[in-house]
Amino acid sequence: MKVTTTAKWCLVLAAMFSVEAFGAEQQLLDEITVRGSKEPPQEESLTIREVRESPARDMGEALKQVEGINSVRKGAIANDVVIRGFQKDNINVFVDGVRLHGACPSRMDPPSFHFDFAEIEQVRIVKGPYDLKNPGGLGGMIDAQTRRPGQGFGSDLSLTYGSWNNVNASATGSYGSERYDGLLGYAFKQSGVPKAGNHKLITDIYPASSANRYKPGEIDATAYEINSGWLKFGLNPTGNSRSEISYSYQDADHVLYPYLKMDADYDRTHRLNWSYRLRKISPLVQDLKLQAYWDKIAHVMDDRFRFSSTPSMAVTRSYSMKTDAETQVYGVKFTTSLAAGPGTLNSGLDYYNRNWDALNQRAMYFAYRDHALIPDVSIDNLGMFAEYELPIGNQWQLKGGVRGDLTWAEAGKGNTMVAAGTSTDFSEVSANLQLTYEPVKGVELFTGLGRGVRTPDPQELYLDLPGTPVWRGNQGLKPTVNHQADIGIKYATNRFYVNTSLFYSDLTDYVNFYQASPTLKSYQNIDASMWGAELGSQVALPLDLFLRGSLSYVEAENETDNRPLAEIPPLKGAISLRYDNGTAFIELLENMARRQDRTDPGLNEQETAGWATTDLKAGYASMGFTVYAGVNNLFDQYYFNHLSYARDPFVGGVGYKVPENGRNFYLTAQYKF
Repeated sequence: MKVTTTAKWCLVLAAMFSVEAFGAEQQLLDEITVRGSKEPPQEESLTIREVRESPARDMGEALKQVEGINSVRKGAIANDVVIRGFQKDNINVFVDGVRLHGACPSRMDPPSFHFDFAEIEQVRIVKGPYDLKNPGGLGGMIDAQTRRPGQGFGSDLSLTYGSWNNVNASATGSYGSERYDGLLGYAFKQSGVPKAGNHKLITDIYPASSANRYKPGEIDATAYEINSGWLKFGLNPTGNSRSEISYSYQDADHVLYPYLKMDADYDRTHRLNWSYRLRKISPLVQDLKLQAYWDKIAHVMDDRFRFSSTPSMAVTRSYSMKTDAETQVYGVKFTTSLAAGPGTLNSGLDYYNRNWDALNQRAMYFAYRDHALIPDVSIDNLGMFAEYELPIGNQWQLKGGVRGDLTWAEAGKGNTMVAAGTSTDFSEVSANLQLTYEPVKGVELFTGLGRGVRTPDPQELYLDLPGTPVWRGNQGLKPTVNHQADIGIKYATNRFYVNTSLFYSDLTDYVNFYQASPTLKSYQNIDASMWGAELGSQVALPLDLFLRGSLSYVEAENETDNRPLAEIPPLKGAISLRYDNGTAFIELLENMARRQDRTDPGLNEQETAGWATTDLKAGYASMGFTVYAGVNNLFDQYYFNHLSYARDPFVGGVGYKVPENGRNFYLTAQYKF
């Protein structure tokens, strides 16, 4: 969805004079109530209020404030989400139940990159293998839930401007009646390259001898430019039925990734979703839902901004290497909820197809060679599930279920590793049992046992990239099985909430990236284990003060090789104090992470020093207008997230890291009616 520069800045200037009523004291109290009494103990949520008060550019940055969640930084945007040490395809990402996958083999464009915050009302997070409604989700699930129009006319205008010419502007309009409703929106994001705490650009991480360093005209270029548009239409044919259809388009251009050897020329994303739902059909049938969806992502990346593309006898084009990747997912789901005896039986049937094709071109042997990096692989998955929720008296709640899946993987093209038509079949069974006990009002004890299964993805099975080192998949991989146990306690009143939990995961056939030889990197099945703990709390104090704190830790072991598992975040915590009288607020936040010295020597993984940063923000609201102002990393600390260390063959080299942003200011103005 291209727009002219004039149109962009007209939106920006219009939004500069507009501001949205933000969460007052009552909203914060409502959030305490939701977290304390309405969210299951193994689930978390992030509201749009919490996102908008921050300068987060993507979901990875926004979700870092939730205990147990970290992110992988590759550049100024497109941070990848990590839940309890699980990342990549070990977690599922959805928008309103629509399955998302990125197109880049090096995850330039993680699934959470392909939607805009302005579309979203709330993000639901499930930790562990406790989502039976969808296949996969070995370590957790993220479902971003889009806005639904309210009654009558409504609009929402927002503008954020911050350090390094960061602009984030959005506008939505909606109308709703009892019979039908509609919503449309547009968002624009753009930024220069951020600077780290050492006052150097985050693109300036390579020595003068490195071919991966940026050219002088590109090291301080635009870091990204993204246009997004979406629309939704809903119809209520009867009092107990609803049909809804939505479409969104995102166009991301010139996205720089200093973490990698290439940068994105563009990412173009289409997402289409339709659903029909019937509620309270009879005393037996409580809910029926049918959903069909489709999404497609086209991604092109090359090294034209790097010195590696300098013209030579071999490099005769504007790039020395380029990858043209495309992924497409379509699927259908049918779910039902039945009153069965004293409890509720939820069941469903679903199917999805994921196709992934990536063609790599490189200047080799004085000619550009085409290579099927990911050879047009199709994954078909057919599954069904059933789970039963049973209240036992007034204090116990038992929930258990099982899921079965059949999965077929087939390579549509050949490369030096596989022949066209090569296929692999899998069958998997997932299950869990959860028990919640409320001995007294406000106290919940939770325990859960889960079995989650994830089949190897197309990259892990069939990828082939010649070079030094060679990077190849492994057709012999088995599905990873996670047997996990959780135990936790939650205590909540209308002004206080605390939730603490412990988990242990026994991982069989965990798919591990490893150095097979000095000239080959690949994937292998290993036995591994993870355990960790989390603590989250929020309390309303006298004098309109709110105190919030979180702490999380995970430790993982490669049991097969008797060494730490790679890419595991360290102990992390945060504490904040907020004054909020319903009209104005000010908040001070301290973020902390311990040194990570549990590293994988087999991948030359390096230790990362501990760090602490301070954030400060304030806001004012009146008659639908809101303004926020803040500064992150107030004392301009130079530091690294442990997961900023890159280790796959597309990275810039062993030992190079992308630093976190230095001191950065932001100002947000919003208006809503």
